Amino acid sequence: MSKKKKGKKNSSNKVKKRIATLSQDLLNVLDKYKSKAFSVRRVCRELMIKDRKTKQKASDYLETMARQGMIKEVGPKLYKTNLTDATIEGVVDYVNPRFAYIICEGLDKDVYVKSADLKGALDKDTVQVAINQNQRHGSRPEGYVTEIVKRGREEFVGHIEISPRFAFVVSDNKKMHNDIFIPLENIGEAKHNDKVIAKVTQWPDGKRNKNPKGEIQRVLGKSGENETEIHAIMAEFGLPFEFPGAVEKEANKIPEKITEEERKKRRDFRDVTTFTIDPLDAKDFDDALSIQYLDNGNTEVGIHIADVTHYVRPETRLEEEAYERATSVYLVDRTIPMLPERLSNGLCSLRPKEEKLAFSAVFELNDNGKVMREWFGRTVIYSDRRFTYEEAQERIETGEGDFHQEIIKLNELALKLRAKRFANGSINFETTEVKFKLDEDGKPLGVIPKERKDAHKLVEDFMLLANKKVAEFVYHMRKGKPKDTFVYRVHDYPDPERLADFGRFAKRFGQNLDTDEDHVSESLNHLLSDVEGKPEQNLLETLAIRSMAKAKYTIEPMIHFGLAFNHYTHFTSPIRRYPDMMVHRLLDRYLKGGKSVDPEEFEGRCQHSSEREKVAADAERASIKYKQVEYMESMEDRDWTGIVSGVTEWGVFVEIQETKCEGMARLSSFTDDFYEFDEENYRIIGTRNKRIIALGDEVQVRVTGTDINRRTIDLEFIFEGEDDDERSVYERPKKRRTQQGPRKAKGSLDRKRHFKGKNKRK
Repeated sequence: MSKKKKGKKNSSNKVKKRIATLSQDLLNVLDKYKSKAFSVRRVCRELMIKDRKTKQKASDYLETMARQGMIKEVGPKLYKTNLTDATIEGVVDYVNPRFAYIICEGLDKDVYVKSADLKGALDKDTVQVAINQNQRHGSRPEGYVTEIVKRGREEFVGHIEISPRFAFVVSDNKKMHNDIFIPLENIGEAKHNDKVIAKVTQWPDGKRNKNPKGEIQRVLGKSGENETEIHAIMAEFGLPFEFPGAVEKEANKIPEKITEEERKKRRDFRDVTTFTIDPLDAKDFDDALSIQYLDNGNTEVGIHIADVTHYVRPETRLEEEAYERATSVYLVDRTIPMLPERLSNGLCSLRPKEEKLAFSAVFELNDNGKVMREWFGRTVIYSDRRFTYEEAQERIETGEGDFHQEIIKLNELALKLRAKRFANGSINFETTEVKFKLDEDGKPLGVIPKERKDAHKLVEDFMLLANKKVAEFVYHMRKGKPKDTFVYRVHDYPDPERLADFGRFAKRFGQNLDTDEDHVSESLNHLLSDVEGKPEQNLLETLAIRSMAKAKYTIEPMIHFGLAFNHYTHFTSPIRRYPDMMVHRLLDRYLKGGKSVDPEEFEGRCQHSSEREKVAADAERASIKYKQVEYMESMEDRDWTGIVSGVTEWGVFVEIQETKCEGMARLSSFTDDFYEFDEENYRIIGTRNKRIIALGDEVQVRVTGTDINRRTIDLEFIFEGEDDDERSVYERPKKRRTQQGPRKAKGSLDRKRHFKGKNKRK
């Protein structure tokens, strides 16, 4: 037989063998890529089928299998497997242009999804995600979005960039990786680089249409100006700019005068020494302390709380608005109140030298801080003095000034209450917060760490006492009978795995954490006490808090782990928290012998309040970050000492110790070597010089850039003995994309190319 005939025969045999297994091969390909539909050409390419005969057989087999129901024909000559992965509902956390995590309740690990498999979903969208049984991304399950259940938001804040033919909005949100295309007829009054609110009118589909399309809803002002940027943060988090007219009108109609009939319904504390202790710039005073010495040697302390629910009645516009807001929000230069100013700063505020209505918790304490007797009810009070924290602290330290004896006595009792709380397992979290010294235009002149002294803790200890005792009182009210529905503030035990991770990290600083449930509180307190005043203090405190469960509102009477209380609630701040209003109403109802309320309704209100609390905290952090970035913008010529606060595959986060500002040095900025990311040990390692930079290291950095819009600070590392010229000697190898920082999102507009093309055609 000739070589030519032999070659033909071998080729023919291969084709026959291929055809014999072809149907199973086709099924295997479709089963492997469950989320995708395949054309005949594409499935042949996947199987590397090149000869015409086998391609025709593949087409015939696919058609037959679809007719028999073995696979689906989802379009003309477009086929997909019948097999489907199990789906679960979750919320998108779009952390990076290349991928997102889907946070699913009930799953230990978030689901990793590539951007191409998000089906056009954006950050905070609720989606159905299918978990691929055959693939994992490290320790996480990998999946793909099958359905977008609900969009997380339809309005986005950003700056607008306008070209001759079109415009787009670049979102301020770091997790929004796609620019919003705006046709020129939809830009309204916006000018180039204005800060705007854009509403999406057409969503991306994850295929050809990768950019949302929208229209301008509101122009906030020129980017970079304080008022514009703060309004942008308010809009980004859906915070209200003003109260509706009907709400203000209703508030203004409430009579100011306290009638004699109302006084007679209440316990009278007007003749008892009473004062408030608040920050210097406080405008609403929702709590006051009264003190009187009893003949038996004990001390009666009254914790008097503004009686908001006397003025804000159910089924009114004021009530609806308070519920919707659920909390006041404290940005760096303003407060967004839960209640209109007439109530928050006027009628309800326990201002000095004014008769006021209150809801009170009154305790008789002995000299050891033990509660001998308690009473709860509505009162009328008269505040003798308004103290700032600084004034109260001065009386504690010097023993001089008006009401110094009363404040010193309250502080002595507070110290006893605090010691008992810590002995019972309460955790002493003392994270460092910052405030800003601002000029008249809102520009930061300095960053000042807030200092907590005994005067701050004194007030806190009595508020904790009132909250704890109110919760216990209602819980134990009907002994041996079903418990009344009530609003509790709960804090669950920490997740053992997260706690173990924190323990392993703390070991780097010579700290040992006992993660046993019975000893973890005591061990944590010992650790936090030991790191006080050390460079790593703020980092370890922050990471310790992150390892804890999140506190929330619920009708379930669970423990508060952080405070070591069996039952706890929020009773003491109804001017700024809606849950406290619920607590006041329920406590009053049960004191009068009323029946329990609908548990489902109140659990829904608790959930809403918890969600709004998180939004408020995120907005407050964003405003602080904005001012930090603005402050560091003028500090680019300085070198700073910092602590490595985070390590990722694309960069190293550093918290600058002096200002508590956090920035990131991208791995692409490291010119001395090529660094590998060691995820397990929270560090990067130089491949040539073996230099290690790990979480918690003290480092020297310099600010190289700031971005007000994204609220980010770019840093570069300064290594000992290295000058500016030496820093760029080593040419980094162009190997891995992971070292280049996040890639440009596939859905982003290539603006330069787009502009050039449009202008040329013009």
